[in-house]
Amino acid sequence: MEKKHFKKLLFAILMILASFADAQQDRFTVIEDKLRELSNDTPGLNEKVELSVNGVPIQEFIRGLAASNNLNVSIDPNLKAQVVNNFSNVSVADVLLFLCKKYDLDVVFIGNIMSFSQYAAPIAALVIKKYIPKQLNISYDSIGDLLSLDLSKDSLALVVKELTKETGKNVLFSPDLAGKMVSGYIQNMLFNPALEKFAFANDLKVTPTKDNFYLIEKMETVSANQKNGSSKQSAYSAKPGLNVKMNSDKLITVDAVNMAISDILSAVSADFKNNYFLFSEPKGNLSLNISNATYDQFLNHLFNNTDYTFKKEGELYLIGDRNIEGLRSTKVVSLKYRTVDKIIDFIPAELKKGLEVKMFSDQNSLILCGSQPKIAELEAFLRDIDRVVPVISIEVLIIDVRNSHVVSSGIKAGLGTAPTPSGGDVFPSLNLNLGANAINSIIDGVNGTGLANLGKVSPNFYVNLQLMEQNGDIKINSTPLLCTLNGHEAKMSIGETRYYLEQNSNVIATTSTTTQNTQIYKPLNAEFAMTINPAVSGDEQITMDIYVKQSSFTTQTGTNGPYGTSSRDFKSLIRVKNQEMIMLGGLNEDTKNEASTGVPLLSRIPIIKWFFSSRSKTSSKNKLTIFIKPTVIY
Repeated sequence: MEKKHFKKLLFAILMILASFADAQQDRFTVIEDKLRELSNDTPGLNEKVELSVNGVPIQEFIRGLAASNNLNVSIDPNLKAQVVNNFSNVSVADVLLFLCKKYDLDVVFIGNIMSFSQYAAPIAALVIKKYIPKQLNISYDSIGDLLSLDLSKDSLALVVKELTKETGKNVLFSPDLAGKMVSGYIQNMLFNPALEKFAFANDLKVTPTKDNFYLIEKMETVSANQKNGSSKQSAYSAKPGLNVKMNSDKLITVDAVNMAISDILSAVSADFKNNYFLFSEPKGNLSLNISNATYDQFLNHLFNNTDYTFKKEGELYLIGDRNIEGLRSTKVVSLKYRTVDKIIDFIPAELKKGLEVKMFSDQNSLILCGSQPKIAELEAFLRDIDRVVPVISIEVLIIDVRNSHVVSSGIKAGLGTAPTPSGGDVFPSLNLNLGANAINSIIDGVNGTGLANLGKVSPNFYVNLQLMEQNGDIKINSTPLLCTLNGHEAKMSIGETRYYLEQNSNVIATTSTTTQNTQIYKPLNAEFAMTINPAVSGDEQITMDIYVKQSSFTTQTGTNGPYGTSSRDFKSLIRVKNQEMIMLGGLNEDTKNEASTGVPLLSRIPIIKWFFSSRSKTSSKNKLTIFIKPTVIY
């Protein structure tokens, strides 16, 4: 019986060893495939080498191999193996694969960077019940920024994905939380506190970043001495002129006086325990004093106004010159409310310095190319000014009132060139022409009485009797509606065009004199024009720059001559509340005209003057009133 159990145990051990060997073989196959794939873009991996080494540290061996063949590598400082080998006419990729198998190394590929470290066999995985995704109960009210969720042992990865889709806000989680299950119930709570409470209930924490992301991480345990406000101090603090401290929230305080940039970077990175790769070592010294900064904020301050920058890929920070290919970034920034053809002129020159900015009008976007920190700074500026531009709807009521009064009276008599026929109006106004025949009939009636003999008038004699009064009232209402963007002019024009005849005569003197006559009809314009330039303040007070001009035709000079024009205009700068109506007036015109003709002396004697004079009185009043009501529309 014991022998039977022993055989089963031996069989199980052999199966485990076989599966482990298969796993190892699969791991090296993956590394080999990755090296072959990377060699397409990195020719150095295909270079043939001749090497013979004896007792060289593996770190120095890989570093020298990378330097001579233009490879980007990162090597774990804990590798202690000594290389004793002879390689002849083999590719660099084969050498690296041999080292991985010989010294049990592992390679992590990040872009074209290879990170070498000692391989750690994974712990035997526990049998876990497969998670079956289900419909997540997450809802979001964008108007009130209210979040509701009902979760029970759901995958954090799926919850984060659904949150980002529902809210439009970017939520990320730390890679070590890939298999995390979460639960929680929240009803109609503001997004930020709701996300914080949800994270706290699942032993997590949320950190908003300055580029509008929300990062979910594990909640760290705080030791007793850290709770009392103590902070650890870096070993670099022992260097004169450099003091580095980190508090319990992983915020760094750095005080450096004329220290090398590389020393400051090494000190802070050691405290944060962050991995970084140097494309080129930063040169120069500087003085730096910052308090309670994150690692990214520290790097921004450290490399500000230098030729160096950084880029984060996963948990690795890539550091080097701004113009290095691996550190350049390209990003397309789409605008929601503004147009790129206008906004590009408002970007400060300092923000565009070191960046290439191109317009992509088809998608109303800007293409930014340069270092990541400069792109992030410019993108933050664009997001800040990319806001809804108010539209101002302007209702205008124009009331033009015109009153006129004309009185004409008097008697005119004279000799015409031909007999004047009798005729005219008697009612409602008196405007009567009497010819010689009518006058002679009247005289004959007087002569027939025997009282007097007045004789006869000549055939061309006429008399005009005039006595009339005219009144006119005209009221014109116009209600135009203007719309314009905030800070842009709105214009309106209503006009009339009349033409007059202009005649020119040109005398051409040659062997014979020729006269050339031309006739041209030229235009004259009279219009009512209004220009309004509104500007909306934060409390919806509207400042309007208003200009109004009105012109009209007067009498015409001659039959085909030009017309006279009169004009009225005013300009005003006012401020009103949203949807408040104002009245603008003052464009008033009052005209009086009196004319008389008569016999000297007799035309001034009362009563008698009505028989020896002709009089005309004209008066007119024009009044223009404008009502303006602006309304702000978002």
